[in-house]
Amino acid sequence: MANAEHSGQAAGVLGAAATGATRDRLHAARLGLWLIAAVLAVRQMTVVLASPRGDRLTDLETWVGPHGVLHVTGSLYDSTRFTGTPFSGLVLKPLTRAAEQALGWGWTFGTLLLVAALGLVAARALPQPVSRRSSLLAAPVAISLLMLSLPVRNTLWLGQTSIIPVLLVLLGCFVVRGQRAGGALIGLAAALQPTVLLFAPLLWFTDRRRAAASTGFTFGACTALAWAAMPHDSYTYWVHHMAGVGLGGRADGLANQSLHGALLRLGLTGPVEIALFLVLGAAVAALGVRRAVRYARDGQLLLAVAITGCAAVAVSPTAWQHQLLWVLLAVVGRVGTRASDRYVWPVAVVLVMTLPAKMMLPNVPVMNPLRDDVVLLAALAAATVVPFLSRADEHYRVPVPTEYAAPVPARLRHVPLVPFLRRVLTRPNLLLELLLIRVTYAAYSSVRLTVQGDRATAEAHGHQIHSLERALFIDIEHWANHTVAGLPWLERFLSFYYESFHFVVPLSILAVLYVRRPVDYRWARTALGFATLLGLLGFWLYPLAPPRLMPGFGFIDTVHGVQDFAKPDYGAMTALTNQYAAMPSLHFGWSLWCGIVIAVVAPRWWMKVLGLLHPLFTVSAIVATANHWVLDAVGGAAVVATGFALTYVLSGPRAAAAPAPVTEPEAGAGAAALAAHRPAS
Repeated sequence: MANAEHSGQAAGVLGAAATGATRDRLHAARLGLWLIAAVLAVRQMTVVLASPRGDRLTDLETWVGPHGVLHVTGSLYDSTRFTGTPFSGLVLKPLTRAAEQALGWGWTFGTLLLVAALGLVAARALPQPVSRRSSLLAAPVAISLLMLSLPVRNTLWLGQTSIIPVLLVLLGCFVVRGQRAGGALIGLAAALQPTVLLFAPLLWFTDRRRAAASTGFTFGACTALAWAAMPHDSYTYWVHHMAGVGLGGRADGLANQSLHGALLRLGLTGPVEIALFLVLGAAVAALGVRRAVRYARDGQLLLAVAITGCAAVAVSPTAWQHQLLWVLLAVVGRVGTRASDRYVWPVAVVLVMTLPAKMMLPNVPVMNPLRDDVVLLAALAAATVVPFLSRADEHYRVPVPTEYAAPVPARLRHVPLVPFLRRVLTRPNLLLELLLIRVTYAAYSSVRLTVQGDRATAEAHGHQIHSLERALFIDIEHWANHTVAGLPWLERFLSFYYESFHFVVPLSILAVLYVRRPVDYRWARTALGFATLLGLLGFWLYPLAPPRLMPGFGFIDTVHGVQDFAKPDYGAMTALTNQYAAMPSLHFGWSLWCGIVIAVVAPRWWMKVLGLLHPLFTVSAIVATANHWVLDAVGGAAVVATGFALTYVLSGPRAAAAPAPVTEPEAGAGAAALAAHRPAS
């Protein structure tokens, strides 16, 4: 741990400034991150061990359990359930005598230790120079990301061994002394996972030829040992199954994130698919190794290892989810010359490796090929096309600084500003914004559906709202609903408005602000985000049945059609959305946000009037179609007002139209100081 945290040299300016309060903050942040990593580790162990015996460590149970394939006298590959090499079977056979212990605490805890060791080694291997902040925080951040990643979670759940080859490669490259010893570890990893042999050319072309030779020799010796001990299994694996092709699940399944699996999912089969896979695989391997060699010679060996691993994922006949950890290591590469662009690649990699693919891309047929192969696309991008910066690039250490709006003092002085909410004059990276908007909306939809309350509670709350509205003399929903239902043209218009404008108008406003008013874009986007989070809290705390789902009230559902009140699910709509997410009404809340933003930023009075018509039409639509109570709209207005208030408190008032730019202190003074010490080009 000490080696991992203190291996990098502190950057001059930041190291000199990290005294007193700054140093205390760094140590407090490091302690907090270590606590987060520990909590994640405990949670992962608890999730696995608290599950029923038949639902956890299923792959390991299949191998070394009481009736596992390692107990049988015939071939390991008769049932195709064992997907490892014959050498891995030879290594795992001793575990069959202690299967009861290995399938519980011992195996899970040992896997967590391997993950922690992997994170420490990766943190130690960061390309130099490393700032003091990075050297202190890298290890807990790396371990936390590993714990959250889908490959590690899948490995822990199934009881797989896929972390071991990755750790062996990193140990061979960064920890052990001597080329022969390092190459032996990489050769041992290749004996467990044959595609690791792709690291041999990387070693050879980076003048580590003894290590490359040791890799090949160790791989050959381990394979020969397994062949001597299990000749029939070795023949079956290497000849009949062509290095494991066809073992395990279906090769065209979504879990197989390799070029072979992607081509099969596209409908290609037979010799054409095999030939295309071989050609594409050879091209990816050659280009990936070439790029890896270049970055290794540039002093970015960890990035070179990640690129080679990503190429190995793509060219492997089968690359299951627990074998995709190489993609996460590619997060160390730096992409982009501007400070606002620097976060795009790491954020994209972390999201791809931690979230389900359906949260990354919309669930529409045209996006299916991309969504099904999102991890493969990330691996291919890292191996072949992502323009990682060289350490010799002038922007590698100091990107082009971000210009911030001048601070406005008219706010609550005793409440500190939140740094990442500061308004920026330059436009944020479009790809990053689209990615975050998509993931945020997917999370919003998922949470909205998850917090759905029971029918009895939602209907009881509906009676409460109706009684309160009667006391306030604002219970106009029934009159408005039946009046509109008697006018077909008005019913069609309001139903269309309800279904169509809810997303189109907010997204259009965000797009216009992004292009024309980047300062106002961040202000408006932050307020909308706060309002949406408060809305989710309301759905959870107060599930409410809308008027159309209240039995005996006589409302007409003009949008969804007649509801069958005898069925608690009210039809197929329940599977798509939370039917009891009525309070607050984000239909009206988002429309009110649109009206306020347009009224504030629009340059013409008639534009402001048109903007304010949108919430007016929306509140008419949600009430007349019986999808919301009047008080739901009041709740929507309350969360929007709170969203703007929080934005004011945490990030200050809305900036002027053309404020004087202020560069970020770290990127301003730091850039000037570093520029003074940088040799002239």
